[in-house]
Amino acid sequence: MAKNTSPKTNAMRVLDQRKIIYQAVTYSPEIHSATEVAALLGVSPAQVYKTLVVLPESGQGRPLLVLVPGDKEVDLKVFGANSGEKKVRMATQREAENLTGLLVGGISALALLQKGFRVFIAEEALQLEQIYVSAGQRGINLQLARTDLIKITGATPVKVA
Repeated sequence: MAKNTSPKTNAMRVLDQRKIIYQAVTYSPEIHSATEVAALLGVSPAQVYKTLVVLPESGQGRPLLVLVPGDKEVDLKVFGANSGEKKVRMATQREAENLTGLLVGGISALALLQKGFRVFIAEEALQLEQIYVSAGQRGINLQLARTDLIKITGATPVKVA
């Protein structure tokens, strides 16, 4: 069962500083799947977004963060074309954790605002009022307005699949 109490994460501090309304929900950190989190929260997997780290194949340019609905996968050709990169690849777990300083399952665009990542969000998010994203730590998600998430992260809505 999800609880509504959790320690403050950097992502929460960012939202607090900007006076953004959010709700933190905690669950077992053993759960790494966005679809499992959605089931636990009793919401559609389309509302729980996972944050993926994608790298330009050229080795040039900054890593990309892609926020994707829990029930979707990124088509790298489609995303590459829509992100302005010729070719992209998924970061390995080790690369993602080294680049972000966060554990897979807890990677959050909100916790990485000052790290130079370009942030993209699946265009399906534009249909949502509320969205769930990682708080920057396994076992904690944040529910907030999609408009606030996009505004704070500077996420560009793109076709990813």
